[in-house]
Amino acid sequence: MAIFLTEASKVIVQGMTGSEGMKHTTRMLASGTAVVGGVNPRKAGTTVSFPAGDGATDIPVFGSVAEAMEKTGADVSVIFVPPAHTKAAVLEAVEARMPLVVIITEGVPVADTAEFFAAAQAAGVRLIGPNCPGIISPGKSNVGIIPADISGAGRIGLVSKSGTLTYQMMYELRDFGFSTAIGIGGDPIIGTTHIDALAAFEADPETEAIVMIGEIGGDAEERAAAFIKENVTKPVVGYVAGFTAPEGKTMGHAGAIVSGSSGTAQAKKEALEAAGVKVGKTPSETADLMRQLLS
Repeated sequence: MAIFLTEASKVIVQGMTGSEGMKHTTRMLASGTAVVGGVNPRKAGTTVSFPAGDGATDIPVFGSVAEAMEKTGADVSVIFVPPAHTKAAVLEAVEARMPLVVIITEGVPVADTAEFFAAAQAAGVRLIGPNCPGIISPGKSNVGIIPADISGAGRIGLVSKSGTLTYQMMYELRDFGFSTAIGIGGDPIIGTTHIDALAAFEADPETEAIVMIGEIGGDAEERAAAFIKENVTKPVVGYVAGFTAPEGKTMGHAGAIVSGSSGTAQAKKEALEAAGVKVGKTPSETADLMRQLLS
């Protein structure tokens, strides 16, 4: 099993004909993702050729998300467009009732995210991101920028605010593998939260244990700890990035800012441990905690 993304998922790429879209569409196809179309109103009706094995595969370009869904049956869209155009791209996918929309773009204005998040909630559309690496169900489908060759399918579910720590944890636990790894992004407003992913992993019969990676800033990890205590029966190990971050300074992600004692790594670690989550001091120690659990 997997959460949100399976081998049956049909993916379109908004921004497929741009340089980032081309590069990552090539990668997604190489990892077995069923990419069925791109969207660019100026290039509608054309096709783009991508390498596939010894030959090539031609992917059609559509004028709108709605047209792409109608012609291909797509149920996932991944967005590779610049920040200034992200809101329009997401709203178009939401209006077309695309079930899952993965937003890779970094630097999206928070006011724009607030607007399209509200629209998505009203429409029943799941967003992942923005400012995230995407989602991978190894061996089934890979949507976004997560490397497909660092881990195979397995029993662990991973939810992470950090892209690079997603990759590191997948690599460190590659001997066990993952049902799904999801990078939710570190912006102040995100479409899918730790809690959303924890609930889905809890309901997935083939996910046996969960790794949760958080970071300083906000109270998402504290809220996730309360949710775990009440609702999650599977073992969870955690890591919180930012123990050495100076107070009051934004670190990397837009949401990673500490004010007073609120949002510190120590406060998050204590909340998680109080909920029965084992928290590592480093990513490698966290992987070791999971290894001990599964062994």
